[in-house]
This record gives sequence, structure tokens and C-alpha cells, in this order.
Amino acid sequence: MSELTLPSADAMPNCGYCRTHELNIMLLAALYAVSRVLSRSLAFNESLRDVLRILHDEAGLTCGLISVVDQPTGNLTAHVLHHPAVIGNVQYQPGEGILGLMLEKPRTVMLSRIADEPRFLNRLDIYQQELPFIAAPIRVGGNLQGILAVQPGSPDDGLLEERTQFVEMVANLIGQSLRLSLEVEQEKSTLVQERDLLRRTVRHQFGFDSMVGRSATMRRVFDQARLVAKWDTTVLIRGETGTGKELIANAIHYNSARARNTMVKLNCAALPENLLESELFGHERGAFTGAVEARKGRFEQAHGGTLFLDEIGDVSSAFQAKLLRILQEGEFERVGGNRTIKVDVRFIAATHRDLETAVEMGDFREDLFYRLNVMPLFLPPLRERIEDIPEIARHLLGKIGSRQKRKLNLTDMAQRRLVSHSWPGNVRELENCLERAAVLAEDGQLDVDLIRFPSTRERTTHRPLRSLPSAATGMGSSSNSEFDIDDPDLSEKERVIAALEQAGWVQAKAARILGMTPRQIAYRIQTLNIEVKQF
Repeated sequence: MSELTLPSADAMPNCGYCRTHELNIMLLAALYAVSRVLSRSLAFNESLRDVLRILHDEAGLTCGLISVVDQPTGNLTAHVLHHPAVIGNVQYQPGEGILGLMLEKPRTVMLSRIADEPRFLNRLDIYQQELPFIAAPIRVGGNLQGILAVQPGSPDDGLLEERTQFVEMVANLIGQSLRLSLEVEQEKSTLVQERDLLRRTVRHQFGFDSMVGRSATMRRVFDQARLVAKWDTTVLIRGETGTGKELIANAIHYNSARARNTMVKLNCAALPENLLESELFGHERGAFTGAVEARKGRFEQAHGGTLFLDEIGDVSSAFQAKLLRILQEGEFERVGGNRTIKVDVRFIAATHRDLETAVEMGDFREDLFYRLNVMPLFLPPLRERIEDIPEIARHLLGKIGSRQKRKLNLTDMAQRRLVSHSWPGNVRELENCLERAAVLAEDGQLDVDLIRFPSTRERTTHRPLRSLPSAATGMGSSSNSEFDIDDPDLSEKERVIAALEQAGWVQAKAARILGMTPRQIAYRIQTLNIEVKQF
């Protein structure tokens, strides 16, 4: 039996199947590399450059060019090129050259030899006339967005169609990646617009020009706050409860260079000391029972922004020492940790306490007081700026009416009643009073009988009742012969007290003077908080 002898590899003919198989393996590897590049980053231009490099290095497709459609003009503009040549401002109008024809009819172009196509415009002067050329449309949602063009590095070897199919697949991958990139950009643009709108809204809401108060004392506070907002100076806002200390803190932050960053707030009186330390400094995992993971504190959350510490005068002496360190050095350790953390935070503190007395009594550290009291702002109580009450009341009624989705109005008599009160609870008490009246006002008209102070006395020292005795003291008697009870400038309370004086504090007689029934005048005495004198 004769022995079967196989020809050597060198003697084997160069079969088309083997070349096709080798090309497919090479193109498959290149396609995988392209997909990885397009999926790993949303930096789209950088990804496109990497794609063209892969086509050159791994697929043998040189002079890769990606052109994009300029939506306003409809022209095709060279965007990314894998070649030492400079792109410049190369454009193709619809119908101009091979690429311009693709603008009119988006379909793949395959040229076996560039020199055989007279319509080919080699404006970049990089393509060789004796080599093939492939261009495939890049679509997003069925719309032409660009064109991928390449040139095989060798003459047509009969496998140009396989290379063309590969270029089409790459163009499809680019289109999918471009769609995702456009969606991300659109979402990013929407978020940026919403962020800017919110910033403008917050800046307007907490702007100094929109703050209510025209009295000289409040104008001085606003001017000082506007000046200190420019710098990172520590601010100590002082005033009674309900005077609006937090509003001033907001205005300082949102009108400062730190307005783009976070403003973090904490009421120091709302937490016990052991929780306060964890809340401010954060804690490490396992620092105490229940600390199942590490947590950032308010100081870290406020990095680059502002930290507002309300009721700073109520913290303990031991905690004051810890606060002093971070105010001085800007660094601290989390609870249960030993790593020093440094933060860049602007401090605003507020208190209703008399800190000078607290220092003298030993309840507040003197060094912490001087560290906080760099720029003190004193908010006057509402009773010391009565002239602001009408404007503040209108502002608060606007807020209440917005929540109740109706328009609320305050009568002149009700407004007079508001300015005659001492307001120990300041603006907070005023808002509660107006909201209570709004609830009772079915037609939205807040009249004097709806303005009630259940647990406070009328303030009688603001406006003297001419020759009338004080309703609060009931002392003395005066002649009312010169007093015109029908004077339109009198408030309702003044008229009732005048009538009672004329009637010797006999309610039935005073009711006849005023043209009321005894029940009506009794109701007025109750709602106006008039203290009846006993004889």
C-alpha cells in the first residue's frame, strides 16, 4: 500500500475560505474591542478617537474619519480623524461628493478603487486613489447623525464586502453609544436648568431685598448681614426666640460665595450630648451599639459650605471644649475613630441666651464665646419694631393663603389690634395668631374679632389711649367730656374703654352709648382683652 503524502503549507494554494476565516477572526476581535471602548466611558469624543485607533491597529482600516451632521445647516462636518493631518473646517453640503450624496440618501458606500469614482472629493488629501473606500451612516432613532469613513490598507482582495459589513456594525455601535450620550447630555442639561432655577429661587427667597422689615433697626441688621455674607467670618446671631435668626443665617449663606454648596443646620438644644457629638462629628463602624456602619457628621456634610448651629448657648461645658477645637483648627475625629479629618466650613451660630452673663456665671467658656462672637448680629424683638408688624402680617398672610389656596385680607381694625399687642413670642407668635384667625375666617376676611391672644395680655404701652386710664391697671379716672367717642381715628378697643368710662364701667349703660346689646359689649370686652374695673 502506498503512503499518503500531504502537501506542505507552503505548497497549499491560498484558498479564499482560509483568508475569509482569518479576516473574520480579526474583525471579531476588533469589534469586541470597539464595544468595550464605547461602553466604558461617556466621554464620547475620547471614545470615538479610541474606536478609530482600534480600526487602524486591529482591523487594518486606515484614515478613519467620523463626520457629524450640523443640525442648523444640514451640512456634514469632519469631527474626528485618525491621521496626522489637521481636520480644519472641512464640510460637505447635501449632494456634494460621495459623503454629500449620503446626506441625501443615507446608505453605505463601498468603492473598490477611489480613482474609479470621479465624484469622490478628497478634501482632506489623505486617501490613496488606488485603494478602496468604505463609508457607513451613523443613525440615531432612524435619523442620520453622522458618517463613519475608512480606507482598507491594501487593494481589494475580494473581501471588501466583509469589511463593509464590519464597518456597518461599528457604525451601528457608535449610533447606539451616541444615543445614550445624547440622552445623558439632555438629562444633565435638564438637571442643570433645574438646579439653576432652584438656586435663583432660593437666592430670591432668602435675598436681603425680599426680607420683610423696614424699621431702622432691621435695616441695620440687613446691611450688616449683607456685608458679612461676602466673607467666611464666623457670625453669632442673637435675639429672642421667634425673631427670625434662622432666616438671617439662610440669607448670609445663600448670598455668599458658598451658596453653591450645602448649608447644614442643627439645633443643639434638640439632642442630648451623647447623640449631639455623633451627629456633629460622625462615627466609625462599631463605635457604639447600633453603629453598624461609618457615618459622616454634620461637619463633614457641610464641607465647602456653611454649618448653622442653633441654640449654641445650650451645649454643655464638656462639649464646648470639643467645639472650640474645630472652630480653631478646622479638624476633628469621628466618634470611635483616630483619623483626623480636616474640613472647610463657614460657621454661623445663634442663641437666645445672654452669653455674657453665662460666661460670668461659668456656664459658657469665655474662649469659645470670643471665638464665636467675631461678627455679632442682634435681632430686635417684635415689640421694639411695631412699625414692621403690618408688612410682616401681609407677608405671613400671603404664605398662609398660599397653603390654604385662597386670598386672605386683614381689616384695618384687625391691624390696629395686632400693633397693640406686646408679642412675647415675636414673629412666630404673630404667624400662629394669623393662621388661627385664617382658619376661623370663612370668607377670607380677618376682622378684629378673629384676632385672639389666648394666653397673653394686650400691650398697652405702645399707644396711649389719650386721656383714658390704662385698661391693664384700671387705676385712676379721667374726665371724658373732651373725648369724642365717634372719632374715626379711635380703635375699637379705645371706643369700648371710653364708653365704659363714661358709663362708670356699667356694661349695660356702655352698650347703650355704643348702640350695642349687653351681650355684644360683653363679647367685645372678652375678645379685646379689656380688664374690667371693679368698684
